[in-house]
Amino acid sequence: MSGANSYDVAIVGGGHNGLAAACYLAEAGKRVVVIEAREKIGGMASSGYLIPEAPRHLINPCALDLMSLRVHPMMPQELQLERHGFRQVEMSPGYVYVHPDGNSLVFWREPEKTAAEIRRFSSRDAEEFLALMKLVDAFIDMAIPMMRVDPAQRNLGAKWQALKAVLRNRHLKPEIMALIGSPAYTSIMERFEHPVVQSALCCLLGAAGPIANDATGIYFALLGFIHRFGLGRAVGGTQALSDALAARLRELGGEILVSAPVAEIIAGDGRAKGVRLKDGRVLSAKAVVASIHPKMALEMVTPGALDRRTLTRVALAPANGHGASPLKVDVALSSQVNYRRIEALRADGLSLRKSVLLIGTSDAVLDNFRCAARGEVSKLPYMWITVPTAVDPGQAPEGQDVAYLYPVATPVEPREGWDAIRDRVGQTVIDQAAEYMLGLKEFEIGRRVEAAPDLEKRLNVHRGCVVHVDTSTTRSAMMRPAAGLGGDSLPVAGLFLGGAGIHPGGGVNGLPGRIAASRVKRFLAR
Repeated sequence: MSGANSYDVAIVGGGHNGLAAACYLAEAGKRVVVIEAREKIGGMASSGYLIPEAPRHLINPCALDLMSLRVHPMMPQELQLERHGFRQVEMSPGYVYVHPDGNSLVFWREPEKTAAEIRRFSSRDAEEFLALMKLVDAFIDMAIPMMRVDPAQRNLGAKWQALKAVLRNRHLKPEIMALIGSPAYTSIMERFEHPVVQSALCCLLGAAGPIANDATGIYFALLGFIHRFGLGRAVGGTQALSDALAARLRELGGEILVSAPVAEIIAGDGRAKGVRLKDGRVLSAKAVVASIHPKMALEMVTPGALDRRTLTRVALAPANGHGASPLKVDVALSSQVNYRRIEALRADGLSLRKSVLLIGTSDAVLDNFRCAARGEVSKLPYMWITVPTAVDPGQAPEGQDVAYLYPVATPVEPREGWDAIRDRVGQTVIDQAAEYMLGLKEFEIGRRVEAAPDLEKRLNVHRGCVVHVDTSTTRSAMMRPAAGLGGDSLPVAGLFLGGAGIHPGGGVNGLPGRIAASRVKRFLAR
């Protein structure tokens, strides 16, 4: 087929990774189309007016904080997204832990300032923290060069950078290997003695997964990232990033189709040939990039084109395999909330309105994951809470707020089913958050509650897993999403994965799309 429905590359999924891949390919002169099932682009990097009772309160239903994009800033720079309206502001401080007794511990950009916070609770813990940061910084120096490149390539430059970091820190190597190979919880508890310090670190690292599992020491990278790179927010909501990508793509001559669900990724004679939409249209393409969940992507491929072993391997790649998933509760408010009770206990007069508060204890983190694995909701609060409108007031009417409540570990499959408990659990989350966020209940206009099955249905993501495939050392590089599927090509020539299910994984940074685009360019040049 040629003509209007013929492309060099068809990209299935209009999330930020799919849009990034499209931009890189269009920049290289390829005729590209992005095909999005929903009525708007963005996927998990989106925003919208999603609470009917509050039509002027902007909701960020998934991603909000731009940590990963600050660690890996290449994509917005290379694609000139600032010219198309993308702008981010840094939050300072970004994360603040709050204990149930009201004591708070700030994670500042500078490790020394964070250590000074810790010293208020334990001088020994402060010194231990600085020693830990030396290990974490060394690990990041080794890891970042390889995170940014395609694991299927030789990457001699990146390997040389990583090797130099290894050699520079060779005296720390045994400690680093012990740290990343151990449960994060074990390392926290053996190093730190004060319950506030222990809980602060458990609540931070728990966002990456169940910290009591082996080899979760890699989660300490979060600690290094926030100190080295800080946190940012997109002005105008996360949708602003996706909209900037779409504007850049159109500038480059690329096309975007919305409200266009794909029925089939067409394959024959061992090659990808295009896509068939559910409305019957067929778009031919020399290559297809699936920037959606790998399981859903491969199940779209023409029956018989992929062998059973491949399909089974990707279908069983762990997605919230520990049984836990975040819950999301957004609340539109008629006035502004405050944290005066917590701020009053500090001697420095610091305002916490622009920060993310980490709520819980070390016991609560463990209990939330254990309960979720049993299909239960823990009674102990463990959540991250923030007010996006404190950083960007334009996301609500003047003098009003939006609250973003993020319980980290709730059951993917509760025993009673989410339909039976969604409203009750949503109210519990608001009740718990209101102990810290004053005015949350009094000023409520409307709310939105989204659990794992809701996210799965809305965005076609397996088990509602926001990173597509669980983050672990055994699901990285060429092993992500599974053995034989993390490299330069799939068993169907011209078919590529390009979402969070490939290296380097989840987070808003566009690297999976960038890597996929490079793979497609090499394929088309053969």
